[in-house]
Amino acid sequence: MKKNLTFLILFTSVLSVFAQQKEYVLKENIPYYEGSLNQQDEYQKEKCALDIYYPKNGGSFSTVVWFHGGGLTEGNKGIPEELKNKGVCVVSVGYRLSPKVKCPAYIEDAAAAVAWVFRHIQGYGGDPNQIFVSGHSAGGYLTLMIGMDKKWLNAYGIDANKIAALIPFSGQTITHFTIRKERGIPETQPVVDEYAPLYHVRRDLPPLLLITGDREMELLGRYEENAYLMRMMKIAGHKQTVLYELDGYDHGGMATPAFPLLLKYMDKIARQAGISK
Repeated sequence: MKKNLTFLILFTSVLSVFAQQKEYVLKENIPYYEGSLNQQDEYQKEKCALDIYYPKNGGSFSTVVWFHGGGLTEGNKGIPEELKNKGVCVVSVGYRLSPKVKCPAYIEDAAAAVAWVFRHIQGYGGDPNQIFVSGHSAGGYLTLMIGMDKKWLNAYGIDANKIAALIPFSGQTITHFTIRKERGIPETQPVVDEYAPLYHVRRDLPPLLLITGDREMELLGRYEENAYLMRMMKIAGHKQTVLYELDGYDHGGMATPAFPLLLKYMDKIARQAGISK
């Protein structure tokens, strides 16, 4: 589904006018493994931390947990510029990377970070019922895994269905190519097993907004994987799955025009919950 972005850009600009009037606070390098779980090794201490950027004295706010991309092998946390001064809280998550760790360590990290947000966001002024999860590429894959397979958050006593919405940017929906590489499987051989979001299709999933770049410019099969996930979710009876294909944007470039979609969708879900923004 190819969408005209003009309205979305104007919408985001209007939000910015009001949001920029607020004061924001940035706190960095907060460990999200707590207690004994934070004492395992130096690499975990280095990578398993988050930054939180939130409105100060702005009333109860929505939060987006953001996972960076990089193929599960590279990249670092950071607050996307496109999400600053928009009236929302942004939690940017670092996580361990292959080959220093193997699957499922990075998925476990993603779940631990989201669990931290559920436990602590109210203390910063956030609404625990308005926690969204998003990320680009590998971050989109992690978004889908911890949201679709309930066991990862169940380990922390949290129901994944409490996530307000899942909004992956160009996320892999089959088993991630780095996980296949760790097993010696070629990138061109698709696998759908327990580490594939597609394996965990279910009717009761939170709202799901899938966004990819142009199918002719994206990574191998990335649009088609997301289109198939959308189809299977609809067959399963899920009523809130939407797919956007951003015409003219490649895998790396699609993130910039996707951010207005993310913000508009967060606003939509908040309004559906009766929360005025």
